[in-house]
Formats: sequence, C-alpha cells, structure tokens
Amino acid sequence: MTLTIRRSESRGQADHGWLLARHSFSFGQYHDPEHIGFRDLLVINEDRIQPGRGFPTHGHQDMEILTYVLEGALEHKDSMGNGSQIRPGEVQRMTAGTGVQHSEYNASQEEELHLLQIWIRPGESGLEPGYEQSQLDLDSRIGELVPVARPNGGNGTLTLHQDVSVHAARLRPGDRVTASLDQGRHAWLQVIRGRLQVADASLAEGDGAAISDVSELSLRAVLDCELLLFDLR
Repeated sequence: MTLTIRRSESRGQADHGWLLARHSFSFGQYHDPEHIGFRDLLVINEDRIQPGRGFPTHGHQDMEILTYVLEGALEHKDSMGNGSQIRPGEVQRMTAGTGVQHSEYNASQEEELHLLQIWIRPGESGLEPGYEQSQLDLDSRIGELVPVARPNGGNGTLTLHQDVSVHAARLRPGDRVTASLDQGRHAWLQVIRGRLQVADASLAEGDGAAISDVSELSLRAVLDCELLLFDLR
C-alpha cells in the first residue's frame, strides 16, 4: 500500500476575518505544486464562516461541487431557481456544467457555519447544470461506511458525473470499517473529526491521505471519528 499523508497543519490557510479556510489542495491564491488535487478530486476546503456572512453571487463552470455541512446552516440560492438551507447531516451536489451562478451565506446571525466544500472534475464538459440535496442518517448507522454520492446515484445518494464514489462514516473508538478498491483504483481519506488508524499511520482531525496500491483498506477508530472516503479512478 502506498499512503501519503496530508497533515492538517500543512494545509493552505486563508483568514479573511469573516472566513477562515483550510485548503487540502491548491485553491485561489494558495498554490502548492505538490498538492494540486488527487486524481479527479480537485478541492477540499474546510470553511468557517462568521454569522450573516458568505459568498455573494458568483459563477462556476464544468465542475461537480459537493457541500457537506458540519455545524450551522448554509443558505444557498442559484440561477437554476434553487433556494434552500443545508444543515448538518445534509449534503448538496451542484453540477456547474455550462455555467451556474450561485450565492452561499451563513443563514444564522449568531452561529458560525462550518462546512466542507469539495470539487470533483466531471467526466465531460458542457453538462446541463443540475442540483441535488440529500439527507444522511449517520447516527443510525454508526460503524458503517454510508454511500453519499456515486456515478449513477440512486437509493438516496447524490449523482456524480464522474467515476468517483464518496462514502461517509461515524465511528466509535474501536470500530473498524473495510473498503474494497478495484485494481488500479485509488482512495482519498479525509478525517473530519476524531482520530483513526490506517495501517501503521495515525490520522487526526483535518488530516487527509492519498492511498494507492491496495485492494482492501481497513480503518480503525481510535477516538470518536467522522470521515469521508473517496474512491477514485
């Protein structure tokens, strides 16, 4: 197994006062030639947005965008006519395709908003813009890898226009989950909270890891843990 760890403290940082961001990969003004995405996974930003603040209307094109809310509520509006709030336990997928305008704000005037925003390269350019939002019930499935998004969607998962699958898990100390990877596939593991063990490596909150050359991946929680696992071509 080839395991390359991206420690939380080594991530790119941006402090705009109203926004504190951590970038696992190059993004915006943060450029790191050693970390320009991994396979078709291009962006993992961990954002903390102050009450009442956010991103005014702006555009995206030819990108699959996942938003995973950890704390607070995100107010979303877009040029497709969607208007919604995304709360913890909910995940949003937006296909930017030929072009989408949207805004994202902290819906609260009192509480901080904490989220992950993830960008994945689509399988083709010029797709019709699209939007989905789904509920994840991780609390009732503790100790399991729960599907979040996959190429064909279905069964409550979001549809990705790329050969990428995303799973989430909440684990108690000692819980172990196993993921199978087909030959030639790769994985990215992102630790959201807690601490877990992968082979001989210990990963903590905010750490990520690129994983290749393995057919079965075993993850064991050391502390209460939440994670995302990306299965990539």
